[in-house]
Amino acid sequence: MNIIILAKLVPDLVEELTIDPSGVALDMAWLRLIINEFDDHAIEQGILLKERGGGQVTVIAPDVEGVDDLLFTAAAKGADRLIKITGDFAGGVNNHALARAFAAVVKELQPDLVLTGVQANNDLDGSVGPLLAGCLEMPYVGYVSGITLNDGKSKARKEYPGGLIAEMEVALPAVIGIQAAEQPPRYVAVSKVRQMMKTSAIEERAASELDPSGGAAISRMFQAEAGQRATMVTGNADEVAAKLVGIFKELGVL
Repeated sequence: MNIIILAKLVPDLVEELTIDPSGVALDMAWLRLIINEFDDHAIEQGILLKERGGGQVTVIAPDVEGVDDLLFTAAAKGADRLIKITGDFAGGVNNHALARAFAAVVKELQPDLVLTGVQANNDLDGSVGPLLAGCLEMPYVGYVSGITLNDGKSKARKEYPGGLIAEMEVALPAVIGIQAAEQPPRYVAVSKVRQMMKTSAIEERAASELDPSGGAAISRMFQAEAGQRATMVTGNADEVAAKLVGIFKELGVL
């Protein structure tokens, strides 16, 4: 089984985000990037499939600052092959351009299954998964929380609101958007990652000119503005209850 996993780094939302002078993009100069949470789950799910049924796991990521650490960490978890797509990614690209860059490499590798995170916090023009599936002319199923493989088919467990679970059978090759792996992404020690840096190699594939067509045209970005502040109700239980009743009456709730 030839399993391809796509991953990317996204802004760490714990950090303060600022807009660059152009007004249409985030300032990347001091922005901390971390692996997209759902892509981390996709890596875990791919390695679980390999451990269960054999095969090869290849992790592909675009070349931005910190991507080597992402790839070597994937190798420490069990990935067999690491590929970095080089190109003008540092300033940020939309998912239409990223999907086309991924597709060029994925076609060459002839995968049986492609896994990617179902979404990311910087998706402004749709998720990578369905865009990639369109480029590859493969079926796509998203919001998946478990996969089994059998006789050239994939059975994907898909979650719906209200706790409903559906199982969908998909002919391979296919693209699957992972919402959650069957178990939390495994932890690997820093020492093991450093060992992978010495024993594993990252292959490079040059992306052709990135084509962002079809994506959203951003004319202006704005910092979020604070709305009304919270009101703290103080006092003993009877005083707080009386104040709350008064507030609810003012709002017309009571």
